[in-house]
Amino acid sequence: MSAIRDHSPPAAEAQAARPPLAGLRVLELNGIGPVPFACMLLADLGAEVIRVDRADGVRPYAQWHSVLDRGRRSIALDLKNRQGVRTALRLAQRCDVLVEGFRPGVAERLGIGPRQCHARNPALVYARMTGWGQRGPLAQAPGHDINYIALTGALDAIGSAGGPPVPPVNLLGDFAGGGMLLFGGILAAVLDQRRTGRGRVVDTAVVDGTALLMSMVLGMSGAGQWHPARGGNLLDGGAPFYGVYRCQDGRYVAVGALEDRFYAALVKGLGLDLARLPDRWRRAEWEALRSVFAERFARRTRDGWAAAFAGTDACVTPVLTVEEAARHPHLRARGAYVQDGPLLQPGAAPRFEGVGQGRPAPPPAPGQHTREVLTELGCSGPEIRRLLASGAARTGSAPDDAVAGDVTSRS
Repeated sequence: MSAIRDHSPPAAEAQAARPPLAGLRVLELNGIGPVPFACMLLADLGAEVIRVDRADGVRPYAQWHSVLDRGRRSIALDLKNRQGVRTALRLAQRCDVLVEGFRPGVAERLGIGPRQCHARNPALVYARMTGWGQRGPLAQAPGHDINYIALTGALDAIGSAGGPPVPPVNLLGDFAGGGMLLFGGILAAVLDQRRTGRGRVVDTAVVDGTALLMSMVLGMSGAGQWHPARGGNLLDGGAPFYGVYRCQDGRYVAVGALEDRFYAALVKGLGLDLARLPDRWRRAEWEALRSVFAERFARRTRDGWAAAFAGTDACVTPVLTVEEAARHPHLRARGAYVQDGPLLQPGAAPRFEGVGQGRPAPPPAPGQHTREVLTELGCSGPEIRRLLASGAARTGSAPDDAVAGDVTSRS
């Protein structure tokens, strides 16, 4: 009888098929906005993320965070209880990364600051997320996305000419300037950790990240190509060939015809004569040119224009709702959105060749994995029962157990 053939992939292929952050263990202290977003990204890429929730079961923004909370396990601990803090420190001792979003000094007062954690685990990457940063005159002030982007000058640049600044939801500060910077800072510190065996404290602030996002605008300003008035620049809706137009049905299309060949395709698609149009590079002609484009776009529906420009180089796209975007053939092909029952959520990104995208794991309820995590930590049955009886730890079993708490600010 012939031997059974081994179909298991070679070691190199098996390694390539693993998510890139497999084996990285992260301890997330319950936070809002940028902290769960960064930890979601870590979990999406294969890291094991254990979230420490409050022992009273209260989780601010629980329903809002149902997507951000995916892919991790939850242990509920009372960090004002000595035994709860001791348990959190034991967890930190077994992790590669700890992420917290408290106001400056709170973690230290609780007994789980960088010094206390590094005393047990010198290799720990201790990542901190605040709005204003750990130091500075406003370090202890409350704030939200809109405050951070206002103070950094970013909000002033967004809006129509003659109108007020327009808040870009909370994408710019919380998630781009905050969560993405936190994610990148953690990865940089982990690389250094692997090289040196030492941990670092990562001080991430929304104001710092938002200032970084202003790099190109600052460069254009320094070159004399950016004017302080809103809605009067190349990329802020001021240029008629880079903006949004209302269509016949009240919906909109977005135009990004910056380069000459794209602009020529736009003009052709609109049925206009390039030679008879105002000079697009003269700012004094922008309003006249915008009026011509606006009149043309108002003749058809949004989807009519989308069909007319499909396959051209005009850089014209329909402005879609998020539900429409999830059904768009290109985004469906990319798996950019995932429908999980009634919940629409983004797919994991970036993609890695040979690694399947998979479906996001559901968000845990506070304390859903308390017994499991404590057992893995080496706690005995009697020890677990004592922690639960003292209120230092709590168990939970269903996502509906999460209770939305009061709105809190982040500094």
